[in-house]
Amino acid sequence: MDVLVTDKTGTLTEGRISFTCALPVDPLVSKDELFVLGLVSTEADYSSGTVSMVGQNPLDAALWEAPQAVGFEPERHRRLGLIPFDHTRRMSSVLVADAGGAQKIVTKGSPEDVMARCINIPDQAQALLNVQYDAGARVIAVASRPAEDMSALGPEDEQALVLAGFLVFLDKPKANAKESLVELAELGISVKIATGDNARVAQKVCRDLGLESGGTLLGTQIDGLSDPELTAAAGQSSIFARVSPEQKARIIRLLRQQGRAVAFLGDGVNDALALHQADVGISVESATDVAKDAADIVLMDKDLGVLAEGVREGRRIFANTIKYVLMGTSSNFGNMFSAAAASVVLSFLPMLPGQILLNNLLYDTGQLAIPGDRVDKEQLLAPSHWDIAFIRRFMLLFGPISSLFDFATFGLMIYVFNAAPGEFRAGWFIESIATQTLIIFAIRTRRVPFFRSRPSGGLLWASLGVVGLGIYLPLSPLGAVLGFDPLPIPFFLALLAMTVLYLVLIEFAKHWFFARQSQEPTRQRIRGSAHRIHRRAARFSAATTLNQH
Repeated sequence: MDVLVTDKTGTLTEGRISFTCALPVDPLVSKDELFVLGLVSTEADYSSGTVSMVGQNPLDAALWEAPQAVGFEPERHRRLGLIPFDHTRRMSSVLVADAGGAQKIVTKGSPEDVMARCINIPDQAQALLNVQYDAGARVIAVASRPAEDMSALGPEDEQALVLAGFLVFLDKPKANAKESLVELAELGISVKIATGDNARVAQKVCRDLGLESGGTLLGTQIDGLSDPELTAAAGQSSIFARVSPEQKARIIRLLRQQGRAVAFLGDGVNDALALHQADVGISVESATDVAKDAADIVLMDKDLGVLAEGVREGRRIFANTIKYVLMGTSSNFGNMFSAAAASVVLSFLPMLPGQILLNNLLYDTGQLAIPGDRVDKEQLLAPSHWDIAFIRRFMLLFGPISSLFDFATFGLMIYVFNAAPGEFRAGWFIESIATQTLIIFAIRTRRVPFFRSRPSGGLLWASLGVVGLGIYLPLSPLGAVLGFDPLPIPFFLALLAMTVLYLVLIEFAKHWFFARQSQEPTRQRIRGSAHRIHRRAARFSAATTLNQH
């Protein structure tokens, strides 16, 4: 991935929301009364006197866990109706009757949405709200109005409310979040925040963590933008505030269409849409079942540092995989070309089938150490992608170079040493093992091998061991059984000179190849709907033909 879209709560912050204070703006409402209004407007069932935290949203749970909630008297507040919170209205409302039978509507939710339904808002209310936002606090507004003779409650009744005040909550930034953001930036990953919270709160948290903001888009602004306009704006913006689940999914879809590899980190039911739209859907063990089922990856800990380490390890694995693919395709192409050419001009097989299998067995055994090899730092700084055209060009350049030295070996064995078939096969067997095994040290890095890029100890000793065994077998008592004849000593001196010359030529060819590669235009990677559908369907697909009857 090269873009991570994530929520703020629990990712950049600790995710432990605590109630801090009540700020009345109505002179007729005290702090305690405002707090009680907040309690009765939650979706929790308090009629039995015991409130369960299961299924509660974090803000409601923080209210019930506050010390002030201990003195709440449920029998004095009889609930008659409830409109649950939703991401369109961004508020919840209740119809309650007090001990004297007086009824009223109490609405709690996003300050912007609640205040839009209020009348006669005090002048100091917005200034008081802005102070809390600038401090990075999460705030919900509480409003009410009398509702006598009402028996049912609907969204149309959330009008002509009187603002009672604000309930303030705190969610501290994570101690290691800043360090994790630096790690992601070093990996070339742009972090974008998609939150239902206020924009000023999100901006304050991002400033505290040193996350540079490329701009902020509000949910209301997103609805007014066409897809091309939002595509341009989403590429620049780093904060999306007051966004709905549908808006999150739309943002991710448009980012993907820019050719970006987009990951989304979410843990709620409403994140399922965005998780399905992302190239990589990421959730956490503590998330809802819906979010975990929609995700590709489930983290045991909601920590961006864990995610950064996963990205680094994934890129290391991919880089080592490509090493093997490049080496295997070029070496095998060269060997097949050499064997085909030799079979045309020689009166005997250049290598017996069993010897070819032994050659491949030794060669592949040495490559078992590649997964543990070191990877150059620059290979971890940006995502790498499977590019079959690149692999083909690499194979067509380095395969023939390998064949050139095979042909040199053929000429040496026939015209200099007048080799018999057994000697010829032993000579090519040893030369093939030495060149195609040692080439890994040149292919594994774009730098100068050993001097500027050291291989892992496992790869070094495995490769040298395979070359040593490849040289020993034709000379050992098993040589005759395997179809090899002893070789003269001068051959090994020539082999050493050819191997050194081969590795030097490979190094020059490598620098020319990658210099030419860097000059080629970068193709834009655009993932259409088919990419996402096939990837999502893969886990449920079976590679069998369905019975048509």
